[in-house]
This record gives sequence, C-alpha cells and structure tokens, in this order.
Amino acid sequence: MIELDLRRLRFLREFEERGTLAAVAAALGYSPSTISQQLALLEKEVGARLLDKAGRGVRLTDAGHLLAQHARVLLSAAEAAQADLAALGGDIRGTVRAGGLQSAARRLLIPAVARLKAEHPQVRVEIFELELEQSLPGLRLGTVDLVIGDEYDSHPRPRPAGLRFTLLLEEPLRIVLPAAHPLARSGGPVAMADLRSDIWAASAEGTGHHAMVVGTCRALGGYEPDLRHRSNDADVQLELVRAATAVALMPALTLPRDDPALAIRDIAETTLRRRLVAATRDTPPAPALIALLAAVTDQVRELGM
Repeated sequence: MIELDLRRLRFLREFEERGTLAAVAAALGYSPSTISQQLALLEKEVGARLLDKAGRGVRLTDAGHLLAQHARVLLSAAEAAQADLAALGGDIRGTVRAGGLQSAARRLLIPAVARLKAEHPQVRVEIFELELEQSLPGLRLGTVDLVIGDEYDSHPRPRPAGLRFTLLLEEPLRIVLPAAHPLARSGGPVAMADLRSDIWAASAEGTGHHAMVVGTCRALGGYEPDLRHRSNDADVQLELVRAATAVALMPALTLPRDDPALAIRDIAETTLRRRLVAATRDTPPAPALIALLAAVTDQVRELGM
C-alpha cells in the first residue's frame, strides 16, 4: 500500500499551480532544492516518475498530473476533517492566514483582529497585504485562508473554481483633486472629460484599480490618461494629489474625512462603485475562520457602508 505524505502532496499541487520550483519555494518559504528533494521523495513513495526535465526547468509527467488531481481531493478532505474536529471540540482556536489590499487590511482586517483577540484569544491571525490577483493561487492551495479583494463596475473579477466569494460592501468612487485645482472651486460633480489634460495617479499596472482608472478615462472621457504615478498605497496616491498636483479616482474607504489640501468630488457622468469581496475556499470553514469572518462583518456594519 502506498503511504502518501500530505505535505509533499501540497508541494506537488503548488508546482502544478505555479509551474516552477522557484515559485513554489517563494510561496512556501523553502529553498528550491528542498522542494526538489521533497518531490523526489514523493516519487519514491508512489513508485512513479512525477517530473521530467524541460529545458532548464522541469514539468509534470502524466503521472504527476494525475497525482496532483488526487492531491487536491485529499488535501480538501484533510482540511474538512480538521474543521470538523475543531468544531466538535467546542473551543475556537487555531491559525487563520488572511490577506487583502491596503484599504481592506487597514479598515476591515486589522479592526476585526482586535475584535477577535478580545472574544477568542486562542485564535492566531496572520495578516498580510496583497492584491487579489497575487493571493488566489495561495488561497486555492491552502496557504491562505481568507482574502479580501475588490472589483469595480465594468471590471468584474474572474471566479476560479473551488473558491467562494462573499460580498462585504459596496462604496462609491470619487474624483480626488488638489484643493487649488480649477475644477475644485464649484464644489459640484466633475466630468471625467474635463480631466483630459491632468496627470493621473493610480495603482500598479495589472491591478483592478489601474484597469478601472484607464477604462473609465477611455469610456467616459474619450482619452488615454497621462498616468505617470503608480502606487498600491492609497496614502501615497493621496500625497501625489496633494504635493504633485495629480488627480485620482479612489474608493470612499480610502479617503480622509477632512483634508483642506484635497477636493473630493462626485463623477458627473455616472456613479461608479467598488465592491469588496471575501474570498475563501469552497470547503467547510474552520471555526477560527468563521469567527474572523464574523468579526469582519461586524466591522463592515460599524462602518455603515
């Protein structure tokens, strides 16, 4: 009978998902040589070759692909067993790894952790800041338990199989101008078409926010924005508006309540919104994850958005 090591099966699933030993090593915190050694041991356990050389790297054999598919089922079953045992014990304990973009981490996850610490001190929460695009592979493979990501009107996110997406909140997008900007004086809505000559700040290329800004300028203004400044940090974008006289299109959750250096205006042509969603695996969640999700939901309710 073959005895399969779940940790090595996870390495195999990671390799199927990420494609290189270096990417697996970076995701799991090991060296590439350690990953290679563990996969070699897995080959001995199953008595089949799982990897073949491909140029400077390696690729899965047919046996490797087959075992990786079974690994997905076995790892999901192990996770479900852990969740059931934790629920049976009654105590809410364990580790939850949660990530999200900056505004979600700051306004939702961190306050939720504070709530959870008071109510369930035996739950350990690990928080990191990461865009949804970067987090989904780890979420699918079990190295991350919860990701709070965003999506914008006219820019929906993909919904990979095996994941569950839950809407947390919707919020309007606002145009952010320097207080001295000519269009800030009226106090009314600002047309995207009137920002054709301005310098823009947005998140990095490849993010949902970047795509939304470019798409909105094209669709509502009929122009390609002069997008000179890129940062995933909302505070950096706001400082670029204050000090570098850029303009930005930002969600309400990222904006200060009162800043005399900024003019925050509605979009004249339409109302655009951002949705924050909680992404989890589509398996029975452990009690610790349920508790964190409840704390996040309470925080959303307190924000009143």
